[in-house]
Amino acid sequence: MTIVVTGAAGFIGSNLVKALNDRGERDIVVVDDLTDADRFLNLVDCEVADYLDKDEFLDLVETNALDDYLQSLNASLGPVRAVLHQGACSDTMETDGQFMMENNYRYTRVLLDWCQNNGLPLLYASSAAVYGGSTVFTEDRAVEAPLNVYGYSKFLFDQHLRRRLGQLTAPVVGFRYFNVYGPREQHKGRMASVAYHHFNQFRAEGHVRLFSGYDGWEAGCQQRDFVSVEDVVKVNLHFLDAALAGKAQSGILNLGTGRAQTFNEVAVSVINTLRQAQGQSAQSLADLVEAQQIVYVDFPDALKGKYQSYTQADLSRLRAAGYAGQFLSVQEGVERYVKTRLAADC
Repeated sequence: MTIVVTGAAGFIGSNLVKALNDRGERDIVVVDDLTDADRFLNLVDCEVADYLDKDEFLDLVETNALDDYLQSLNASLGPVRAVLHQGACSDTMETDGQFMMENNYRYTRVLLDWCQNNGLPLLYASSAAVYGGSTVFTEDRAVEAPLNVYGYSKFLFDQHLRRRLGQLTAPVVGFRYFNVYGPREQHKGRMASVAYHHFNQFRAEGHVRLFSGYDGWEAGCQQRDFVSVEDVVKVNLHFLDAALAGKAQSGILNLGTGRAQTFNEVAVSVINTLRQAQGQSAQSLADLVEAQQIVYVDFPDALKGKYQSYTQADLSRLRAAGYAGQFLSVQEGVERYVKTRLAADC
C-alpha cells in the first residue's frame, strides 16, 4: 500500500511519516518544497519510498501519471491508496494573497479532483483560523469569519468540499487543527508553537515573555486550545484506517483537545519541567512572575484585530464520527515535549 504525504518535511507531515513507519509502513511518497533546505532534517530518521517536489508531484497528478511513475521507480510499489495532505503555507502574517490561494486553495482542489477520480481517500489539513475572532467553534458556516488570508484559504476549500459532499466517490476528511505543538517544528521560526519559543527563551534568557493584557484579557490569560502533535497524529491515523476499511464519514472536523488553556499555563509547564530537569522545585505562576521568570510585554500593534484571544474546539462531530481517544492536557503534553527536546540535546 503506497501512501502519499504532502508537506512531509513540515511539522505535522513529518510526524505522520514517522508514525506510519512505526506501524511498519515504508511505501510512503513524501512531497514537499525544500527551498528551505534545512527542513530535510525532519525526514532523516524516516523511511520513505520516494521524494517528489511539489510541482513535480502536481504535474504527475494532473496528468494522472503518478502510479505509472511509481511503478517505473520500483516495480514492488503498489498504486497509491490514500493521500494525507498537509502541504500548505501556514504563516498567518503572510500578505501575498495570490501565493496563499495558489498554494493552499488551488493545490488542494487539484488533489481533491484527482483523489475523487481515482477513488482515493483524502485527509487534509484545515485550520481553526477559519473561525477568526469567533467565540463559538463548531463546524458551522455561521461562526466562520477568518481574520487573515491564510484562514480564508482554508475556509474557501472547506466551503468547496461542503458543496461536493453529496457527490463524493471516496472519503474526504478535513481536520481543523487548533494550536498544535510538539517535536519537528523547529523549522517554523516565528510560526512555531508558543511552547517551542518558551523553551528557547527560558534557556537563553532565564525568562519567558508573554503578552500583557489586551481586548479585555488579563496578562497571559488569553486562552487557546493547545493540542499535542501526538494526538493530531493519532486522529489522522484513526481516520486513515477507517477510510481504507470503507468506514470513514466524510466531512470537516475540529481537531483540538476541547479544552481552552491559558498562555500562562503553557509557560508554567515549560519552566517547571526545565527547572525540575535542573534539580529545582516547581513554582507557582505567582512565584514565577515575582521572580521575573515570566515577563509580560506590550501587545504588538501588528496583531491587533488579527489575533484569536480564545479558541476551544467543539469535539461533538469528531466524537460522533467515531474518535473516542483522550487528549493530552497542556500540563501533560508540554512536559512530554520539553523532555523530548532535552533528550535530543544530550
